Amino acid sequence: MPEAPEAAVASNPSGLSERDRAVLAVERRSWTGPGAKERAIRERLGISPTRYYQLLNALLDDRRALEEDPVTVYRLRRVRDARRDRR
Repeated sequence: MPEAPEAAVASNPSGLSERDRAVLAVERRSWTGPGAKERAIRERLGISPTRYYQLLNALLDDRRALEEDPVTVYRLRRVRDARRDRR
């Protein structure tokens, strides 16, 4: 029987889904060698790197992600803003 929404929120106080938390976890790691991160995205999350980056970009604007992992979210926002400014 599926959990009631209240139970899911109680067990996950941040309100982020397991997939969203997994995306942040992948982004916290440092990656060696070309293709290692993309391979991990496919194997661990079961999604394409393109979809991963779409989800990650949306998470950067999500208050819940900021509360879950402020260091990673602020770092990635700075990177995104710097790229945007170069265009």
